[in-house]
Amino acid sequence: MALLVCAAAAPAEPLRIRVGSKSFTESYILAEMVAQIVDETGEARAERRLGLGGTGIVYGALASGDIDIYPEYTGTIAQAILKEPTLASVQTMRERLGARGLTLGVPLGFDNTYALAVRRDAAARLGLRTIGDLARHPGLRAAFDPGFLDRGDGWPGLQRQYGLRFAEVRAMEHALTYPALVSGRVDVIDVFSTDGQLARLDLALLTDDRRFFPDYSAVLLARRSLAERFPRTWAALEDVSAAGSTTRRWRASTRSRISSADRSRRRPRPSSGGRAPTPRGGRPGSWRR
Repeated sequence: MALLVCAAAAPAEPLRIRVGSKSFTESYILAEMVAQIVDETGEARAERRLGLGGTGIVYGALASGDIDIYPEYTGTIAQAILKEPTLASVQTMRERLGARGLTLGVPLGFDNTYALAVRRDAAARLGLRTIGDLARHPGLRAAFDPGFLDRGDGWPGLQRQYGLRFAEVRAMEHALTYPALVSGRVDVIDVFSTDGQLARLDLALLTDDRRFFPDYSAVLLARRSLAERFPRTWAALEDVSAAGSTTRRWRASTRSRISSADRSRRRPRPSSGGRAPTPRGGRPGSWRR
């Protein structure tokens, strides 16, 4: 009888929403913002599972039920998850994902598309303003993230679209490409348009004059059960995404914290008690975005 009384008096395990992220700065920051909104809403406690790896690993964790939500990009959903490269409508993506037991939030109000960057002095000297201009300079050396080298919306498709040839194309982790470019060891690198180091290092972004790169609007990808079990939390996440002023908050806060994290060259520290684990699993760069 005493055992039964103790069991009945034991507090219930708190409900949890497991928030995941990929292993790059913007994903950490967006996931931490999601976790804070979860905690503030109060329906459940956020469990942070940050820095899991690239898209294949993090999406796999979502699909298998190991996490409940993570930040993703529309271009990656179309290209790498749904395997429908021409898909552009968020509503259509939501319908396709619904068949997998998933749902998609409204866009967060900014995109993080691929781009190519060069040193500003090189751009002035060689007359580089667009990606198409690179075709006139086959002697240039490029360093690209391994994921960019593999993806159809990365180097393989870009090379075909623009007819590009370089004297050298090497695989290099994203964080290492910036110092390689600045030091003159390479001439062209792939970047994400929200990378904080672009402004800090005063690099020149080349215009995608043939509009090769798809839109990469930031969105929240979640299990449909999250929205069903925690309607107030999902509504709070949707409200932040949909409202113009709060959308600007996402954009401004994210870019500010990315720039700060890049300057300190450290992973952004969660501000409400979560700890970002060391990235694990998968080939570096695979399905990175």
